[in-house]
Amino acid sequence: MNANVIIINKKDNVAVALADIKKGTQAILADGAFIEAVSDIPYSHKIALADIPRGTDIIKYGELIGEAKIDIKKGEWVHTHNLDIEEKGK
Repeated sequence: MNANVIIINKKDNVAVALADIKKGTQAILADGAFIEAVSDIPYSHKIALADIPRGTDIIKYGELIGEAKIDIKKGEWVHTHNLDIEEKGK
């Protein structure tokens, strides 16, 4: 099967959807590993690669982009409803 998500940097704890991914289907990585989507993941949006506890940094492009507002489950959509994108230290 072809990958439908991409990890941009090895430090990332989220991947980016290359297509719409429906809840209950598989998000497939380039190496063939997969994650079950526990929510609908829109095209170009982020999916959690592992459980991310509340307050944990969200890393994309190898860079900090925010922190989890709530506990995020592996395979869950990561977006503004569960991601605090305010800059830390301000």
